Amino acid sequence: MPTSTRTESNDDRQTAAFAANWNDWHAAHERHRADPHGFLAVTHLHWLGAKPARLDGVPGIWSVKDDAVTVVLEPGESLIRDGRELNPDGGTVTVAFGPIAERDGINLTAGAAVVELAKRGGEYIVRPRHPENPLLNEYRGTPAYAPDPRYAVEGTYVPFDRERPTTVGAAVAGIRHVYNAPGEIRFRLDGQDLSLTAFNGHSPGTFSVLFTDGTSGRTTYAANRSLTVGAPDTDGTVVLDFNRAVNLPCAYTDLATCPLPPAENRLPVDIEAGEQLPYERQASL
Repeated sequence: MPTSTRTESNDDRQTAAFAANWNDWHAAHERHRADPHGFLAVTHLHWLGAKPARLDGVPGIWSVKDDAVTVVLEPGESLIRDGRELNPDGGTVTVAFGPIAERDGINLTAGAAVVELAKRGGEYIVRPRHPENPLLNEYRGTPAYAPDPRYAVEGTYVPFDRERPTTVGAAVAGIRHVYNAPGEIRFRLDGQDLSLTAFNGHSPGTFSVLFTDGTSGRTTYAANRSLTVGAPDTDGTVVLDFNRAVNLPCAYTDLATCPLPPAENRLPVDIEAGEQLPYERQASL
């Protein structure tokens, strides 16, 4: 009986390479998420006030006044910053930290834990991160849709006349985030003309996009997903690879202050690509 052979086409090879690149990227993203002092290691979220207070999981007595944070370390209490002991004599010492910019922060070390001091929504927070936190140690990974080149779409970046300060809500009630939006990205998907307001990304020239879509609250996290978009070509062309849409920390823990998407970034299509609901969230549905 004659046999037939199938020659691998260029399309097959490109699809295989696309999937391999995505698998490498997602594996690296999972390793970063499971860092011993990453957000899965956060054990508490403390909001600082003017009244000095002790905080669970953190040495010292903390307060904030006039945009400066003060911690009083008593005998036997230790905090280390950049390798330097802040209570070198082991007695009682008062340490002040100057103003911290919004969405910025510093990391201190207390034994095996890292203590994050940061500003979110105009308020100062302290979050200890401990490598023995059960949320981290019991983490089983994040499921995702199989990579699909159909969801890597070309778009056009259209800059605004000037950057627009854009206020959005947060995963924590009562605070707001303000981001600068330099422009919008226009694209077409499932026969629809769509657009997304883009915020400035972490690397110069890149963008960060927060969005929801028709899968939100069903197979993906209800509040938000995040997508990094590379710098545009000279004609404004960008690639929106929704296969690389990821969950923010609030998908895993209630101790996060993640921003919500602006209203115009709630897409009326199902984007069956990128990370899905964490296993822990699936179990609670």
